[in-house]
Amino acid sequence: MIGRHRGRPSILVAVALTLTVSAYTKQKPARTTADDLLWKKLDARVGEKVKKFDAVMGVAVVDLIDGRSILKNADRVFPTASSIKIAVLLELYHQEQEAREGAQGKARLNDIYDFDPKVLVDFSAIMAGLTPGITKVTNHDVAQFMIAVSDNTAANVLIERLGMEKVNATLRSLGLTKTMLRREMMDFEAAKRGNENVSTPQEMARLLEAIYSGKALNKELTAEFIKQLSTLKESEIPHDLPEGVQVANKPGSLKGVRTDSGIVFAKNRPFAISVMTMNARDERAAERTISEIALEAYRFFDMRGKTK
Repeated sequence: MIGRHRGRPSILVAVALTLTVSAYTKQKPARTTADDLLWKKLDARVGEKVKKFDAVMGVAVVDLIDGRSILKNADRVFPTASSIKIAVLLELYHQEQEAREGAQGKARLNDIYDFDPKVLVDFSAIMAGLTPGITKVTNHDVAQFMIAVSDNTAANVLIERLGMEKVNATLRSLGLTKTMLRREMMDFEAAKRGNENVSTPQEMARLLEAIYSGKALNKELTAEFIKQLSTLKESEIPHDLPEGVQVANKPGSLKGVRTDSGIVFAKNRPFAISVMTMNARDERAAERTISEIALEAYRFFDMRGKTK
């Protein structure tokens, strides 16, 4: 009997030593780099601003190079206000791509629109100045009005020509389940019925990430889309950034609501950012906080780009 167990203690000791070394290896903390520390610092600063904000705020910041993200209340659903126009613009380019691939019945960038004053709604600075029966513009022109000055009639014209359900179908194809176009601009009766245009900070940032990475459009149309969305406009994300930094964004505002979502092209280190607020009693404070968060993020990515 004794001979049958000879050598077992040494085997047990070896196994125990192996498990101990393995456990030590797993528990050994990873080396923290200066970049990690600065990322954590940015995360903490963003979190502090969200916490101090005297209303509801959500933030998503996504590094478009390595995919890291900072998420604060990022899955909470907010009214998008005019930021939903990013999705409308995407659908226009999506249908242009489908048409180029041979699909029939799709809206094209160069399709002509004859101005009809009967469709005018408030906050339509450009469309209201067109001449009925004479002015003809392309869908691309109408999209430019929508993006550059947030012309609401322009947005509604595109929604009618593209189809609200098709805008939403494209969003679903990108895995975005909480981003919904449910009414035209200035349709407050629909909003009262609960048909508000909504999204989350994370989904708006992921939408922009999908566009940037070429998951939504081909290379040529991605470049054209980003160029149009980068049209200079009054908005919160670029407000405090250095002059000349390219920002492809679309802000939005309603009573108590301020939002802005976009891609900031920090040199060598672009990032997507979405900041959404609601129930804001001080709307100017909401705008300032969005700008402050965008600047904090830009400083990190700008520095990161310089150490590439």
